[in-house]
Amino acid sequence: MLFRTANLTQLNEFDEIIDVRTPAEFAEDHIPSAINCPVLSDEERIVVGTLYKQVSPFEARKVGAALIAKNIAEHLQTRFSNHPKSWRPLIYCWRGGQRSGAMSIILAQVGWSAHKLEGGYKSYRRDVLDKLEVSPQSLQFRVVCGPTGSGKSRLLQALASNGQQVLDLEILAQHRGSVLGKLPQQGQPSQKFFDSQLLLALQKFDVTRPIFVEAESNKIGLITLPPALIAAMHSSECLLVETPLTTRVAGLIEDYQHYLTNPALLITHLQSLHRFHGEKQLESWTELIHAGDFKTMVSELLTLHYDPSYLRATAKHYKQLDTARSVPLDDLSAGVLKKIAATL
Repeated sequence: MLFRTANLTQLNEFDEIIDVRTPAEFAEDHIPSAINCPVLSDEERIVVGTLYKQVSPFEARKVGAALIAKNIAEHLQTRFSNHPKSWRPLIYCWRGGQRSGAMSIILAQVGWSAHKLEGGYKSYRRDVLDKLEVSPQSLQFRVVCGPTGSGKSRLLQALASNGQQVLDLEILAQHRGSVLGKLPQQGQPSQKFFDSQLLLALQKFDVTRPIFVEAESNKIGLITLPPALIAAMHSSECLLVETPLTTRVAGLIEDYQHYLTNPALLITHLQSLHRFHGEKQLESWTELIHAGDFKTMVSELLTLHYDPSYLRATAKHYKQLDTARSVPLDDLSAGVLKKIAATL
């Protein structure tokens, strides 16, 4: 065997990390900084898998080998064609098996110092989950609490601009963390990709400095937060943002313009609150939306739904909320938030 193997502790020793899985596998999650050079396309993998199950492993390997050889040849003629002899690639597939083995053998035959990752992506994924159980315990979080629309996300942005360490979970999850939090024209990442990006963010923090993070439940849309992170947040120091209702309403209307231009979508998403508030209340909010009275609708939504549930949840879980530093925010403009951030 001409190629050598490497483990996860050696990731930084290579010029390039090559993921040879299909584009769909790569899109779901991959090692950060890896590039995708599939040896089988999504469609080709289905063909080979079907042959394996319905005909025989031999027939599947025969067809698969031809496809893999064709695709590796394409990569050699394009993406790898200008690499010098000193190039050191690390190759991985799902379990460090045949796909990465085939690529590693051929690259090694060319003369490159090709290495195959032991255990493949599966070992990486296991390592991510293991580290997410430990990493949050060594970090100093400052949890920004406050009811919906109080400007917590805006304050995090101001803190980041001021040079503070910020973990913005809603940006990582691509969701605003509420019933109406789905972002327009944008889906959420896979759970696996979120976990990878979260770990990457945690590993970049200076453990001697505080990290500001917004209070969240254990789920942001479809994404589940690691239990160790939730536990660390629940036991951390808190800041309590206090913003007048009228300011919150104005800020939410500004942030959720996509609902104002598509009232039907807003009405549809509000139906998930039926079990909490019943038919009459939903009809009332629908009438306000049709009338264009978003200020009244948002105000009622906050006072009747979001505020009671948020206050119950934070009081129950955040142990240091009673001693939280108060952060009055009468204005959510960038200039005011910048000044407030400088005091924190």
